[in-house]
This record gives sequence, C-alpha cells and structure tokens, in this order.
Amino acid sequence: MLAALALFTVLVQRRVRSWRLLLPLAAITWALVHASGVHATVAGVLLGFAVPVLRSPKSGGPDAGPGLAEHFEHRFRPLSAGVAVPVFAFLSAGVTLGGVDGLMSAFRDPVVLGIVVGLIVGKPIGIMTATWLMARFTHADLDENLSWVDMLGLSMLAGIGFTVSLLIGELAFGMGDDAHVKVAVLAGSVTAALLATVVLRLRNRAYRRIHEIETADLDQDGVLDVYETDRPETAGS
Repeated sequence: MLAALALFTVLVQRRVRSWRLLLPLAAITWALVHASGVHATVAGVLLGFAVPVLRSPKSGGPDAGPGLAEHFEHRFRPLSAGVAVPVFAFLSAGVTLGGVDGLMSAFRDPVVLGIVVGLIVGKPIGIMTATWLMARFTHADLDENLSWVDMLGLSMLAGIGFTVSLLIGELAFGMGDDAHVKVAVLAGSVTAALLATVVLRLRNRAYRRIHEIETADLDQDGVLDVYETDRPETAGS
C-alpha cells in the first residue's frame, strides 16, 4: 500500500496527469487499505493530500493558473457528482420508517435528537464562531457586500448532510441504530435547508444588486467591469 501511495505521490508531485498511470495506482492503494481493515475512505484522503494545489515554480507559480488539484477536480467532477455520489446515496439511504408509530419512535431516540440538533444548531454555531474569531483576531474580514446574516444563512446550509453524514453515523453507531440515524440525517438536512432558505430569501434584493454589479459591462468590451482596473494612460498613447 505504501509503495503504491508513494509512487502516486511522486508522479503527481512531478505534475504527471496521465490517468493511465495514476488511476491504477489509486485503485491499488484503495484496495490495499480496504484489505488491511482500515476504512477505505482513508485512502482517498491520503491520495488527495498527495496532489499539489499550487503550480510549481517551473510552471510559473500560483499566478500562472490553477494547480493540479483544481485540474483533477474539474476533470473528474462529472464522474464524481454524476455517478459516484448518486450511487453511494442510492445504496446508503434506504430508510424504513414503520409508519407514524415508527417515525415517532425514532424521534424519541436521543441519538436522533442529537443528530438533528447537531445539524440544525451545531453547524451554524461552529461556523459562525470560527468566522467571527477569524474576523476579530486576524486581518481577515467579510467582503463589503456581505453581512453576518449572509454568513448565518450559509452556515445553516452546512447543516445539509447526506452521504458523509450517513457514513459517519453508520461508523459511529453501527447497524443497530442505522435506520434511526438515517431518519435523523434526512430530517435535520431538510430542516436546515428550509431554515437557510428563509434567511437567505430575506437578502435576495442585496444578492440581485451584487449580481448586477458583478455582471456589468458598461463599456461593452467583453470584459466584466468588476475585473477591470483604471490604469493611467502613458504619454503619447
């Protein structure tokens, strides 16, 4: 496993993009990690950490364009979003409610209540607190077009959990509480989405104004005005 992972790392660090080389090494790493008894998602994390995010100095550095990680993300997004995630969700989301009685029984389970509260309340508290600390104690700050209400709405959206939440719930609680965990994740995700929709809809007028500014091209030169900066004309031009 380590040999396959090491070879994969060497190749991507040398900016090799050939899927004929990288895909077999990634598959071997995944298979060996799975066979070792460690959860196979660890292989994906290790492989992801190996891929460089920035361009190398020989390629012009960060200013020369996106790095290899962004290249892979763009290239494999259709396969990931269009095949892998839906298949995983389809295989993982079988929920047996057992009618109204079964649903009420699920919501009397402390595990269910904990997951729902974690998604609806815990996620926004964590994200808002971390963002406020960054804005308070570092040089980071919110964009002038955004407000803390926007951050609240976005942090509520983070409460939408499906594939990863189901996976973590299965690993944490085992198969005994599997059905209740799925009910909790689905209920918490739907509630978080609805609450975020309400909050963000209140700022819809502001978002329309931001969109108009960012898509304006008053001089009709094909370049959006937001990307243009005034440059002093040189003498004789």
